[in-house]
Amino acid sequence: MSELQLPKQVIKAARKSPKNMIMYGPPKVGKTTALSQLDGCLIIDLEDGSDMVDALKVKADSLAELAQVGSAIISEVWCEEEGKKMYQQTAMGKNFDKDNKGLSVLSLPNGAGYLYLRKAFMNWFHRLSKLAPHVIFIGHLKDKYLEDKAGKEVKANDLDLSGKLRSIACANADAIGYMYRQDGKTMLSFDSSNNDTAGSRCDHLIGKNDELDWGTIFID
Repeated sequence: MSELQLPKQVIKAARKSPKNMIMYGPPKVGKTTALSQLDGCLIIDLEDGSDMVDALKVKADSLAELAQVGSAIISEVWCEEEGKKMYQQTAMGKNFDKDNKGLSVLSLPNGAGYLYLRKAFMNWFHRLSKLAPHVIFIGHLKDKYLEDKAGKEVKANDLDLSGKLRSIACANADAIGYMYRQDGKTMLSFDSSNNDTAGSRCDHLIGKNDELDWGTIFID
């Protein structure tokens, strides 16, 4: 085996645009419509929510259907089923729910089932990431409340994923944008200073909070 040669010069970035991007916001804010306006974007519809838009789209009701079209998308419920199968393949879990009573892997004591949920979640996340040059995950909004420095309760916008799944998903995304409406315009914020789950590791999106324009997001 040849000796490892460390670089002696700065290696330039291979890309500028986000590879994995999370976009979330309130119901009916225009997330599906926005995707339909992105050239070449295939929408994989899990919630029967694309009927009102003209788009490149396909509906799916299970991971098996998604596999048939060579694509998949994150669904916490489906990943729960996948996690159950993973646990049943272990020595400890080979007899789990052998009577097919529909037990959830999350019913395991001491929260042990969440490990398999997270494994299944990340399996699908990484599979998705390899399907296209850019992958956009659409999430729902969950309201949460924080205290500011004066002890006053303030509302924050958060991505609706449970526990560590939210942290795992956000850690594996290059950009997280919060979508909202303002003065009749569709806005997308990557600004993390407003108690929102948002942010970016792409230089051109850091702190950006402006009207949605795909051309200013995918610049490569």
